[in-house]
Amino acid sequence: MALLKWPKPGRNRSMSSEDAEGRMPLMEHLRELRNRLVVALLGVLGGIVLGFVFFDPVWDFVSAPYCSLQQSQELRGECTFLILGVFESFFVNLKVAALFGVVVASPVWLHQIWAFVTPGLYRNEKRYSLTFLALAIPLFLAGAALAYFVMDTGLAILLGFAPENSVTSITLDEYLGYVLVLLIVFGVSFELPLLMVFLNIIGVLPRATVAKHRRMVIFLMFVFGAVATPGGDPFTMIALALPMVVLFALAEGFMYLRERRSPSGEDFSHLSDDEASPLAADDSPLPDTDSLDPDTKGTDPVK
Repeated sequence: MALLKWPKPGRNRSMSSEDAEGRMPLMEHLRELRNRLVVALLGVLGGIVLGFVFFDPVWDFVSAPYCSLQQSQELRGECTFLILGVFESFFVNLKVAALFGVVVASPVWLHQIWAFVTPGLYRNEKRYSLTFLALAIPLFLAGAALAYFVMDTGLAILLGFAPENSVTSITLDEYLGYVLVLLIVFGVSFELPLLMVFLNIIGVLPRATVAKHRRMVIFLMFVFGAVATPGGDPFTMIALALPMVVLFALAEGFMYLRERRSPSGEDFSHLSDDEASPLAADDSPLPDTDSLDPDTKGTDPVK
């Protein structure tokens, strides 16, 4: 895969900076990255504005996991959060709107990521881009949804360690930090198996490498689940690690089937005329000219 494809010398500079084969000089790549980031940020900003407008229903939805616990009602008999700073109320509104904006605008910024990558792919690789985009958005939302549904159990386990003679209550800022980290960690983690498949398709990650390190990868998934989840309770760790293991197994199975169905020889028909194909590995020795018949010396051995 050529991420930076340079134009042919002498090509008309008035042509579009991105042609049908995705050629683009380095500065154009940087401009493209800037434009993609601007569009992604505008999408998130639009989601943040909607989060401010619909703050009340969004907050009811976000606070529902904590308010469903008995510990949340110990202070006043109803779900109660603590505010310990003058500006905390404003920042709580901002964080809730930002949380809503990141999740709602996920199709926008995920599309911008894929749109930036796909011009550097060959034609046989571009056909997978729409499929990856169609899978990336549901996987991120599925991870965020799983985090939301296990959040109350994780909080119940963590708050259950409080002594009997104590009153349990948490601040708004602390709770929102917990929710935000959990949603992002679960959502991004569900994208990792898709990244494995993408690297396999473009020839960077063969299935043999994945199979060789399978046990280590699964072990690291549980370690990641223990470290990345806020609070570190075992239920949340397992709730994150087990789906990752299942998705990892599905990704490896896809890689196995794909490599099994692919032809043994490399197909370079997708390369353009000015691109060099990789040389085939040929360990056969060159013909020894000393062993040739004297009458054939000085002639082309191929002939």
